[in-house]
Amino acid sequence: MGYSLASQRLVREAITITQRLTRQQSRELTREQLLRSAAELFAEQGVNGTSVEQIVERAGYTRGAFYGNFKGKHELVLALLEQRTQRELEEVRAMSRESGSFDEMIEHLRSWHGERDRNLAGWLALRTELWLYGLRDRPELLPVLADRERRTRAAMAQGLEQGFADRGVTTPAPVELLALIVHALDDGLSIQRVLSPADSSTDTVVDVVELLMTAWTALAHSTAPTDGHPCTTPAATPADGTTGPSTARPASPDRTRTLENLEKKP
Repeated sequence: MGYSLASQRLVREAITITQRLTRQQSRELTREQLLRSAAELFAEQGVNGTSVEQIVERAGYTRGAFYGNFKGKHELVLALLEQRTQRELEEVRAMSRESGSFDEMIEHLRSWHGERDRNLAGWLALRTELWLYGLRDRPELLPVLADRERRTRAAMAQGLEQGFADRGVTTPAPVELLALIVHALDDGLSIQRVLSPADSSTDTVVDVVELLMTAWTALAHSTAPTDGHPCTTPAATPADGTTGPSTARPASPDRTRTLENLEKKP
């Protein structure tokens, strides 16, 4: 009898745990569907043009389900920003883990941009709406948006560092600056892709990154110390306007040839 009672108690505990997990999973599913519906509506009609009623209607839930997950629309916006940031960072980190070299990462990045291109207009519209919401209506959201951008650039910087390491050179400028350049070009080229799709392709962003890496690698080679002597810079001009002997290192033939090849590259 004792064994039977113990067994029944274990069964009841197992059922209770299963029910709790099911409720938790159900809540996570509800939250995910509300976020997805909100993202679609924000892209279509803006954050301010979307009501809680519209979000729950599209998701197929009630207002009670919404307020069981979020205190209001602003909290949902914050959750959406965090969700999008984490997903993109996880995708970039996964590409880094699966890549044995920078060239392999470029190919993964090419596939990633191909997937994003399928809904690039919606992705860009939502990104723009979230920025506008912070700029116009909720200035306190700007630090959150800035943190999202910093984390994205940090992930890009890691990829660039891997690229320079594969090429056996040091970065010709702070890698954070180079990541900022790549990030800004990605944004700008995405806008051009949506406005003038015939003038670009899904590979444009990655092609630009490869071109930049080629140019930056050439620059790193041209400014590297030679024969154990560090590169010198032009001497400062004295206050009287006279000039002394120049200590500037002339452009090396290798650098000239490299730049000529870059110009000839289709």
